[in-house]
Amino acid sequence: MNSEDTVEYARQQPSPNCSERPAGGDISLLVIHNISLPPGEYGGASIDALFGNTLDPQAHPYFAGIAHLRVSAHLLIARDGKVTQYVPFEQKAWHAGKSSYSGRDNCNDYSIGIELEGTDHEAFTAVQYDQLAKVTRWLQRRYPLITSERIVGHSDIAPGRKTDPGPFFDWTLYRTSVLNSEPTQ
Repeated sequence: MNSEDTVEYARQQPSPNCSERPAGGDISLLVIHNISLPPGEYGGASIDALFGNTLDPQAHPYFAGIAHLRVSAHLLIARDGKVTQYVPFEQKAWHAGKSSYSGRDNCNDYSIGIELEGTDHEAFTAVQYDQLAKVTRWLQRRYPLITSERIVGHSDIAPGRKTDPGPFFDWTLYRTSVLNSEPTQ
């Protein structure tokens, strides 16, 4: 990964589940997700395995239904605040699926996807909000079309299909943290 296209302090774990963005595309949307594998369990290598196409369908009953998926995100912020980057920002990560924002379909073409390790059913950690705010500020400086109005949840671009980041994601805390944080790098 190009150093200008990565978070400097992130662990790099390249995913094959990415592609080139359309020519002339603009990066103008930030999508917040949540993920835990198996659901409600934290730590371990299952998210890396899912994004790397190596998830063992026999390792957990839940995995049998998802091991075939070819998905990724640009970043994961773990419960302890550690950041992993799977896809360079200039490339298209496969995080949004069938999606639309402001009448424009295929959000993967013009968005950056950040996964928070968590679920729809419990609060995220303070360090996750801190890291997310710092990364957001850096992304907004690098991609000025990502304004505060163009930061959404997966549920906003795929309503009825997705619910994340869920009701426990504190949008007010996050937006206040973005305003008060220093960008990374």
